[in-house]
Amino acid sequence: MADAPTPPAASRRKASRHRGEGQWAVGHFTPLNGNEQFKKDDDGLNVRTRIETIYSKAGFDSIDPNDLRGRMRWWGLYTQRRPGIDGGKTAVLEPEELDDEYFMLRVRIDGGRLTTAQLRVIGEISQEFARGTADLTDRQNVQFHWIRIEDVPEIWRRLEGVGLSTTEACGDTPRVVLGSPVAGIAEDEIIDGTPAIEEIHRRVIGNPEFSNLPRKFKTAISGSPLLDVAHEINDVAFVGVEHPQYGPGFDLWVGGGLSTNPKLGVRLGAWVPLEEVADVHIGVISVFRDYGYRRLRNRARLKFLVADWGAEKFRQVLEDEYLLRKLVDGPAPAEPVARWRDHIGVHRQKDGRFYVGFAPRVGRVDGTLLSKIADLAAAHGSDRVRTTVEQKMLVLDVAEEHVDSLVAGLEALDFQVTPSPFRRGTMACTGIEFCKLAIVETKARGAALIDELERRLPEFDEPLTINVNGCPNACARIQVADIGLKGQLVLDGQGRQVEGFQVHLGGALGLEAGFGRKVRGLKVTAEELPDYVERVLRRYLDGREDGERFAAWASRAPQEALS
Repeated sequence: MADAPTPPAASRRKASRHRGEGQWAVGHFTPLNGNEQFKKDDDGLNVRTRIETIYSKAGFDSIDPNDLRGRMRWWGLYTQRRPGIDGGKTAVLEPEELDDEYFMLRVRIDGGRLTTAQLRVIGEISQEFARGTADLTDRQNVQFHWIRIEDVPEIWRRLEGVGLSTTEACGDTPRVVLGSPVAGIAEDEIIDGTPAIEEIHRRVIGNPEFSNLPRKFKTAISGSPLLDVAHEINDVAFVGVEHPQYGPGFDLWVGGGLSTNPKLGVRLGAWVPLEEVADVHIGVISVFRDYGYRRLRNRARLKFLVADWGAEKFRQVLEDEYLLRKLVDGPAPAEPVARWRDHIGVHRQKDGRFYVGFAPRVGRVDGTLLSKIADLAAAHGSDRVRTTVEQKMLVLDVAEEHVDSLVAGLEALDFQVTPSPFRRGTMACTGIEFCKLAIVETKARGAALIDELERRLPEFDEPLTINVNGCPNACARIQVADIGLKGQLVLDGQGRQVEGFQVHLGGALGLEAGFGRKVRGLKVTAEELPDYVERVLRRYLDGREDGERFAAWASRAPQEALS
């Protein structure tokens, strides 16, 4: 294995006597936990050769444990949860007891950009190798389940044949780069970030210089005034703004992230032109690589370094030690004025054609449906589809005379173009069905909740987000939802331990971004969930002020109104 990248000369420090936080830039290169050790032993990118030449031929039992539960993530592979293990055993069993002999495989889709040919191949892989599974994630990716190690090389061959990959879709790496699904086509766009996404992908993804980070690193780039990529909860984000002197460019944010210790990103007050976004991105990721905390896994995200340093010091280190120049000061983005920022519905493009956004249920689709979407888009003159950060999809470039027919075709597949607020605003993580960290079921429960709320509250028409998560790790962004549901085991009325949720209320991104409040002692069983959500929404309708959003009401409502 190649040695760890040497930090820039200006950031080298003499090693101190204590172990510190495991920061390379201050001389702490000794691995301080098992993850850091296996990364030092061999770069995660190297595991692909072993998968292709050994594991896919000799089978699951031949896989080295450090590859199985570590390095294989560098190529998008996680073992999935063995069926039949209840949530009470999630934190009790050893990893090998939780592992099934099948994998989740994540396809990275930078910017959410897909051609119909690519979508068709994803659908075919799903049907042939993944028992039909193909979930849409809230980071614009597609996830397969039930993948056998024997089939991985052929899956890679097919994906790469159409320009897709699973490179660094997981692991302590630069994850997928989020991008506006309407980049380059929206009438109201400030700037198109697509060239920056492409340049980052070319220079960073699969590059051994950035393949050993303290932990995962998440990026978002959007020039949409709707702020449509959840920039506040990414490690680095570039947000479209108009500089009064220099014109359109990007406002730079760092240090966002959720999980069990959520933090919103902070502005560095710097304006970045399009052609410099990749350079600045590499600078930020290098700061994380060299100064990030590697001692404890639960502090190994950029948000902890930013919280300790503050925005001013972070910007200074970035400029003085990595960019070797000062950044231009710039304005903050304006707050979005739209009630929704998911691009659902029929919208005119700046070239006069239309894009059509539609809503699956909680991101749950399958290979057959994805193939049908590809065929439907192509039949209506489109070669481009997009995924979103809300587990939704768009078809681009539709001529006006084809719009109605496309909408009818999508709705015949149960993909709503004018969905209820509940269908539109509910997302769910993978849950206990496949995830080894999960405690409760999420996908089916989220879909059932949508159906119940549509039946019980058919006239409800306010924007609302309901995020369902199977554990405390917040993959479904529970802290920034109007109603965030964190899966855990709770006691029912008879004192039995059952699946349920801790409730967070009043979180938001974009407009008045902030975390939801936890109501003291409020836990809801899964069976009671529809009753609870209906009850709190009716109280909101009765008690809101004129035009008041749910999040604003929930932040001021008395505790008894939220129970």
